[in-house]
Amino acid sequence: MQLVVARIGRAHGIKGEVTVEVRTDEPELRLGPGAVLATDPASAGPLTIASGRVHSGRLLLRFEGVHDRTGAEALRNTLLIADVDPEELPEGEDEYYDHQLIDLDVVTKDGEEVGRITEISHLPTQDLFVVERPDGTEVYVPFVEEIVTEIDLEEQRAVIDPPPGLIDDRAEVASSRDAAETGDDA
Repeated sequence: MQLVVARIGRAHGIKGEVTVEVRTDEPELRLGPGAVLATDPASAGPLTIASGRVHSGRLLLRFEGVHDRTGAEALRNTLLIADVDPEELPEGEDEYYDHQLIDLDVVTKDGEEVGRITEISHLPTQDLFVVERPDGTEVYVPFVEEIVTEIDLEEQRAVIDPPPGLIDDRAEVASSRDAAETGDDA
């Protein structure tokens, strides 16, 4: 199975290094020296990592055969793709690969069917499940402990405890000002 593990950013310096946007929880495993990665577009690769280092909180990589800034800039926005055994599990107990979560049924803690996970959206602050409801509409569920209370891979389901308004119209009025705008008395 192929998984996107990083996206190449801009060139750094003049010796062929590039910044990378890491898209894996295991960069030391997937992006270490000697790793051979497929690319998207395929014409840019495969690429073999020659070296890597962290600079100002950002991962910098250098690839074999890329020795200058021009070569590094040519790789900008290329996706790096690793081959991963589908049976392989992440190291952490409560960690999952996207392919393990896609197609899980989503139900509330009371057993109410919500839908099916069709995509995982990786945002800077948190990940979101994109859940397709039975009627074809989508709802976004933050993948945080307080909301996603259980992932059961054997039963192929994710159990959620959504706050009011997340998957229905039962949102609570947050302030008296909001109540005044809707005509309710506080």
